Amino acid sequence: MQYKTKGVCSQVINFEIDDNKVRNVNFIGGCNGNLQGIARLIEGMDVDEAITRIEGIECGYKKTSCPDQLAKALKTATGK
Repeated sequence: MQYKTKGVCSQVINFEIDDNKVRNVNFIGGCNGNLQGIARLIEGMDVDEAITRIEGIECGYKKTSCPDQLAKALKTATGK
């Protein structure tokens, strides 16, 4: 799936969900090192667990963040 982010430095998040597990997360734009780290930590994680862990994280003065946008993307993809 491809998710267009809102309010953060990254522009797009690409990912797959296989058997309710998060797979192949790739952020386009944003803080490359940090986002690679998030992608690797989330890899293989249950979708619900990932959402619980990263939803609501803020970045500086912004009311969202790249991890929060990933949570929104996962929710959109799963209809939650």
